[in-house]
Amino acid sequence: MPIVLDDEIRGHVNGALAAGNPMIVATVDEAGQPRLSFRGSVAVYSDNQLGFWARNPEGQTVGGLGSNPHVAFMYRAPAQRVMLQFSGRARLAMGAERDTVFENAPEFEQRADPERKGVGVIVDLDKVEGLLGLDADGNRRPVRMLREG
Repeated sequence: MPIVLDDEIRGHVNGALAAGNPMIVATVDEAGQPRLSFRGSVAVYSDNQLGFWARNPEGQTVGGLGSNPHVAFMYRAPAQRVMLQFSGRARLAMGAERDTVFENAPEFEQRADPERKGVGVIVDLDKVEGLLGLDADGNRRPVRMLREG
């Protein structure tokens, strides 16, 4: 199935911070070491892309993207039994894309960088998988989408 982030997935991602479930992003730093960080600014950028605002452009999360753009995200909402993993390739957003990434971030995150000194990151998704809770009969609702091509 091709990657198309539907309204249900968009709702989970875009509402993650407000729901108390900020997403975790995994990157590889400049020394080749794995790094995990919570990101409250993650939002759906398009049907097959995520974006996030990194307030510290010199930080380890952004620093390693030049040498290794592969990233992964995890979202978990235990009360709804939702667990989603996203993986793809990150790049810095420029111009209007950068502005859109900032504007898509929750207001709380925008207020933390009012002068917009950070950078926008866009992730072209390669895979989305996990569980979207249970249906009315108690059956698991799995998700598995892969980039075409």
